[in-house]
Amino acid sequence: DKATAWSALRSGTLPASSALSQASAGPFMKLSAVRRLALAGSLSASVALGLQLQHGRDARPFGASVAFAQPRAAGVAMLASPAEGRARLIDGKAIAAAVRRDIKASSDELKAAHGTTPGLAVVLVGNRTDSATYVRMKKKAAAEVGFYSVDRNFDETVTQEQLLATVEELNADPRIHGILVQLPLPRHIDEAAVLESIAVAKDVDGFSAENIGRMCLRGGEPPLALPCTPAGCVELLQRSEIQVAGKEVVVLGRSNIVGMPVAHLLQSMDATVTVCHSRTADLPAQVRRADIVVAAIGRAELVKADWIKPGAVVIDVGVNSKPAPEDKRGYKLCGDVDFDQVSLVAGAITPVPGGVGPMTIAMLLKNTLNLTRHSLGLPRIPLRRQQ
Repeated sequence: DKATAWSALRSGTLPASSALSQASAGPFMKLSAVRRLALAGSLSASVALGLQLQHGRDARPFGASVAFAQPRAAGVAMLASPAEGRARLIDGKAIAAAVRRDIKASSDELKAAHGTTPGLAVVLVGNRTDSATYVRMKKKAAAEVGFYSVDRNFDETVTQEQLLATVEELNADPRIHGILVQLPLPRHIDEAAVLESIAVAKDVDGFSAENIGRMCLRGGEPPLALPCTPAGCVELLQRSEIQVAGKEVVVLGRSNIVGMPVAHLLQSMDATVTVCHSRTADLPAQVRRADIVVAAIGRAELVKADWIKPGAVVIDVGVNSKPAPEDKRGYKLCGDVDFDQVSLVAGAITPVPGGVGPMTIAMLLKNTLNLTRHSLGLPRIPLRRQQ
């Protein structure tokens, strides 16, 4: 009955699922009591939100006050205030613009001191709209920071020998410091062979075995370039003044492009990192432990509000689409995180679009700059800051 349920919930012996089940049969406690328990930390923010919704009220202001009242992990910079009602946005567009300004200033210094302009070459095969759009964005960003850029465009019938010859030509060109082969390539092309033909000193994507090995090893020589999206995630955290050292981080996804590299980078920053994947048992429970969540699993809006520790930082790497009849395209972009609901609980969150995406191109430019510095015998500009 109501009295028994109330007593059990207050004592912690009634699970969240049972509390919500009881609530669905009719409110069994006053909203003021729900608020007191939640603010005291005896009731999770997700359960409190559920109970609030059962009363037919707008949960947003209430949910935010609950989430931000939870004890904060020491040292994590919280980027939102309870009055705002939602997590603070980590603005990838604004941060990427700041990164590009820094890169332009460094590039101008190289030109003045050494007479060298960073050079980026992009190899594009076929007429995929998404690839062409991405390449166009890279060219625009390169022009903004004053880089020299070269395009090598081929149709779908290009042979592997032609591509390999093009890469060798770019390897030998002293004006080019970074080479990017836009993926995917046609099925008749051996992608691995083409990528491996790029000189390590011009591996602007940072995916060569040598660069990945240097990134993963403690001590020794640093990599010449880092995988762009993982580096962008780190840059977002650092420029948002979010402490990583000593924090619990959960990375959703174990791809070679994002999941594994970002896990290594965050571990190198003294975080305790758990990598989860499709075979992880009780995925929500794993995520719920995290002070920082990096979602890169490729499933639209998989991560729900009740997976998130109140006040946690959420970096959403996913780019997915979902039906949107109201949009002229018939769809809209979304991440791996249910943004509308998670932003009621999280302390800070990246949007999709406008979060991690702009950072990927910005870090490609930073890699190009560092490879240029390497060609001149100058030290690289590090990603990780001393904490």
